[in-house]
Amino acid sequence: MADKPPIHVHGVDYEKVGDEYFQQRQLKKGAAGWILLAGLGVAYVISGDFAGWNFGLREGGWGGLFIATLLMATMYTCMVFALAELSSMIPTAGGGYGFARRAFGPWGGFLTGVAILIEYAIAPAAIACFIGGYCQSLFGVDGWPIYLLFYVVFVGIHLYGVGEALKLMFVITAAATVALIVFVVGMIPHFRVENLFDIPSGEAVGASSFLPRGYLGIWAALPYAIWFFLAIEGVPLAAEETRDPKRDLPRGLIGGMAVLLLFAALILTFGPGGAGASAIMASNNPLPDALRAPGAYGDSAPWLTGFVNFVGLAGLVASFFSIIYAYSRQVFALSRAGYLPRFLSLTGKRKTPFPALVVPGAIGFALSLTGQGDLLILVAVFGATISYVMMTLSHIVLRYKEPDFPRPYRTPGGVWTSGVACVLGVAALVAGFLVDERVLVGAAAVYAVHLAYFAFYSRHHLVAQAPEEEFEAIIAAQKELH
Repeated sequence: MADKPPIHVHGVDYEKVGDEYFQQRQLKKGAAGWILLAGLGVAYVISGDFAGWNFGLREGGWGGLFIATLLMATMYTCMVFALAELSSMIPTAGGGYGFARRAFGPWGGFLTGVAILIEYAIAPAAIACFIGGYCQSLFGVDGWPIYLLFYVVFVGIHLYGVGEALKLMFVITAAATVALIVFVVGMIPHFRVENLFDIPSGEAVGASSFLPRGYLGIWAALPYAIWFFLAIEGVPLAAEETRDPKRDLPRGLIGGMAVLLLFAALILTFGPGGAGASAIMASNNPLPDALRAPGAYGDSAPWLTGFVNFVGLAGLVASFFSIIYAYSRQVFALSRAGYLPRFLSLTGKRKTPFPALVVPGAIGFALSLTGQGDLLILVAVFGATISYVMMTLSHIVLRYKEPDFPRPYRTPGGVWTSGVACVLGVAALVAGFLVDERVLVGAAAVYAVHLAYFAFYSRHHLVAQAPEEEFEAIIAAQKELH
């Protein structure tokens, strides 16, 4: 219940709440330093090296996916530099929503927050499908029991405590990097340039052995190239659980991105180059299938295939596990500020946001039952690219709108860097529609539900003292006094 009459500004109403409200919504402070944050950034993404990216071979051939990966690597690198600045300025659990909120007001913040939710709620469902593929290869078991087991176990670990969860994520990610290194070393002796171009070319404009699907194949491959880097932008969501966010968040973001760029180059080169692009372009577990391909080891090295398969499962688990963390913090921040139902931001004795972990987890599990990992990737990428456009625009707007705001870290190249990321983000957003129009329908439905809730209810019940909203509410109150 509000302590004072609501403050009305920019079409929304802010309510003042008592101290008890925030006492029930506390995260654990100081749980992570920059090394753990860099590990978190890699953990978010590393599943993309094990499965998902290879569907881009089907859409654009190796050449199309190669060019698409170069473009997306540029986009993410530029965006990470912009986010490093924004996260040092506004270190709150809202992450991208908080940045856009400061730049564009409540509507812009909410639209960005919903886009991030679409990405983070659906990405684990896609990863669950790929986990099923690896489990089928290892144990002959796939389907909903596997998806349910992983959701229950890893949501449960997050409920136990954030410090323990982040440390376990770091260990799992380290194991996954070992599997990637073993895979690359194992494929080097079998690398042949001609293997990259063994997908027959079609009749599209510009079709060749390098671009078997023509020029349009580059665009269609963009969403799958994104899978090499998707979710690195989630590092700022750990801001309120970081020891020194203004210093550690930029270091964690940039360090994590450097590792991801290296692995993307290695996997894209030696996976198709050793097995043949056509052998893995439709696989749910491409790395073990690459090792088993006739052009690589076939059946002659079951121990190597088994090792990469078994330890590679850790890579999928690392991203699955860490993105659960990300969606819970985004839901927590939006709920704490009143954009989503407030009960979702409640925290327990161990200072973990249990409703924000469980509710999106249940939705993700339901989506995983479709078994359509490739389609779920596209929907997750749709949400991600909307947020990328909004976050990079936020960097540009805040540079001009608040030039004197303290910036402990400044983006190299300034708005030119974030401008490049923004343009490439728009291109990637449009690309998702080229692959499957169901992406637009599904995402539009999710947006419609959230926007209706915000328009008719939550924008009249925002929380004035929420970290992402407090500045705006103070300015509004000062205007009323004058």
